Amino acid sequence: MNLPNVFWLVPIASVMALSMAYYFFRSMMRADEGTPRMREIASYVRSGAMSYLKQQYKVVTVVFVVLAVIFAFMAYVLKWQNPWVPFAFLTGGFFSGLAGFCGMKTATYASARTANAARQSLDGGLRIAFRSGAVMGLTVVGLGLLDIAIWFFVLSCFYQGDHMALITITTTMLTFGMGASTQALFARVGGGIYTKAADVGADIVGKVEADIPEDDPRNPATIADNVGDNVGDVAGMGADLYESYCGSILSTAALGATAFAMSGEMQMRAVIAPMLIAAVGVFLSIFGIYLVRTKEGATMKDLLRSLSVGTNVSALLIAAATFAILYLLGIEGWLGLSFSVITGLAAGVIIGQATEYYTSHSYRPTQKIAEAGLTGSATVIIKGIGTGMISTCIPVITIGVAIMLSYLCANGFDLTMSAAALSKGLYGIGIAAVGMLSTLGITLATDAYGPIADNAGGNAEMSELGDEVRHRTDALDALGNTTAATGKGFAIGSAALTALALLASYIEEVKIAMERTGATLTNLRGEVISAAQATIPDFMNYFQVTLMNPRVLVGAFIGAMAAFLFCGLTMEAVGRAAQKMVEEVRRQFREIKGILEGKATPDYGSCVEISTRAAQHEMIFPSLLAIAIPIVVGIVLGVAGVLGLLVGGLAAGFTLAIFMANAGGAWDNAKKMVEEGNFGGKGSFAHKATIVGDTVGDPFKDTSGPSLNILIKLMSMVSIVMAGLTVAFS
Repeated sequence: MNLPNVFWLVPIASVMALSMAYYFFRSMMRADEGTPRMREIASYVRSGAMSYLKQQYKVVTVVFVVLAVIFAFMAYVLKWQNPWVPFAFLTGGFFSGLAGFCGMKTATYASARTANAARQSLDGGLRIAFRSGAVMGLTVVGLGLLDIAIWFFVLSCFYQGDHMALITITTTMLTFGMGASTQALFARVGGGIYTKAADVGADIVGKVEADIPEDDPRNPATIADNVGDNVGDVAGMGADLYESYCGSILSTAALGATAFAMSGEMQMRAVIAPMLIAAVGVFLSIFGIYLVRTKEGATMKDLLRSLSVGTNVSALLIAAATFAILYLLGIEGWLGLSFSVITGLAAGVIIGQATEYYTSHSYRPTQKIAEAGLTGSATVIIKGIGTGMISTCIPVITIGVAIMLSYLCANGFDLTMSAAALSKGLYGIGIAAVGMLSTLGITLATDAYGPIADNAGGNAEMSELGDEVRHRTDALDALGNTTAATGKGFAIGSAALTALALLASYIEEVKIAMERTGATLTNLRGEVISAAQATIPDFMNYFQVTLMNPRVLVGAFIGAMAAFLFCGLTMEAVGRAAQKMVEEVRRQFREIKGILEGKATPDYGSCVEISTRAAQHEMIFPSLLAIAIPIVVGIVLGVAGVLGLLVGGLAAGFTLAIFMANAGGAWDNAKKMVEEGNFGGKGSFAHKATIVGDTVGDPFKDTSGPSLNILIKLMSMVSIVMAGLTVAFS
């Protein structure tokens, strides 16, 4: 199959992203790491983070080998799958893990350099932290596009012929998304348990009971806390958004192959369009990164504005570029599809702004939570839960409007629900998800910046750099809390659009599985046809996918339940691990004389070991459950039940994830607001109350909440990969 010349822009963009990531990494490494004490602390954190990842990858490798063997059996013995599936699955997991590893390695080298730069100026600290975060963003998009380009080229060499070749290629490529999703879930859950066990343990014993500052070197859990920021919020987030990025591009390509199946050359253009939009987004993200800078004495709003300049300029430029890309490709309905992309971009901006409003202490919701600390921890928790629940309204409505607008723009506002209108409308939803993620290079940089700034503050405190430096790192850290919350909202929003596109791709995969077995079905006119000839309405009618079918309803209930079950399991995992951490810190304070007086050195290694063991043990069951549920539902309830499962999981998981991420972010920044001297300042009654709120919010925003967006996508990916099994039992 001959690939159009414009396709080669995709691997070129990939190489450009990886080259710039390496350039930013080398620039950061040339900066001074600071005093000998700063270097020593950074080495502790770096060693702990690498040790944890090594253990995690051992566990994940075993899981991947077992699953790959199962897929190989299904493909080569049972003939239920494409023979490329096992290999695609392994490469997806490998690149996802590699993206997280590169980002985390950069973060562990950047934190001390950020703290040292903050000794000179706020802008110097911001620039090092942000460009180090950009290494994560550019690595994710670079490796994602590289993986996609390689697979598309390889499969195009093997599949030749009619319009079904592109459908087979794109649906096969979707399966490497399951590898990325599986790796991302282990990284998110394991890293989230690690970081929050250490964080909660450090806060409860250190700040509440012993009344010592955050990141105080006398606290044995401090190093483990700083390690956790890297393994959870950098490696975990990188693997998560790598999977979203690839999933949105691949699902849209698959939908394009179907929507334009009978349009000849137009089909190829529709397939490569999302790849090209993402490729152009790489160049514009790099441009936006260079726009981020600030001035000495900047307020929180000034710092937020500095980051907004880079992200918003990139978003505006990709919006303009989209019109040119789709026009030059000559895709039918290019103007409507361009507006679908803009819809996705606008949705991402709105969700980000809404998250900032509900989580930044520059605005009323978080300020009221901080004020609630004057009456105790119970009112802080109640106010935070209420704020988190209310905060779901804008993102849910925004995603709903984005789905409808992107659907209608793509199909020319055709409301007939005909096969053609439905296919093109679903392609529009998919390309809206690509639009939202097209500037991921800079968007993820703002997110990865957060844990780097947090670690820089910890390094400054433990190195005793003084109040002025700590004030600057606190400002960068508070900004990081907000950007991290905004990044989580963005990740969850993109997951919703991606999961919806994957839902449509699941239907196509079932059709291919039926075609592979020679199955036929009856269309809406009562004619017996092959699966390849069936339209989406034919398919939905044949499997009785209606709200009156109890299989669909039961599947929807199980999907909603799965989101809550998963959250419950991960929250309890954090609770158990945190209990062990609290006991260990108390033991050291009790048995190692002179710790609180600064005359003895705590045993940091034992706390790192507790977090590592807990994360490795606790992450396995929730992660395997997420893989098992779609398989069991497919066997018991069939295709209709799986579709119900995916819809129920998407609706409940998206709303629950927004609630948990925003409530946790608001609690965290309410504590920061009190620490800045409001409502009594550090050590006051309100401060202790907001610390309790923050410890409750920690697993909300950093473990359970962000893991949900992977859950809803992983269930979709597992359903797609296991479509042959579901069809066999149906």
